[in-house]
Amino acid sequence: MARKPNYSFERMERERLKAIKTAEKAAEKREARERERAESGEAPEPATDDGDE
Repeated sequence: MARKPNYSFERMERERLKAIKTAEKAAEKREARERERAESGEAPEPATDDGDE
């Protein structure tokens, strides 16, 4: 007898894997941008703080 499908779990699993893949791709792009900036000699962009100044 075949197993009973658990559609919600399968969908959550697909979404989880897609989120991991997207995060890894974004991290690679960020590292590549930082590497390019370091090679070109540019100073890294200052962190903007939207504080009480």
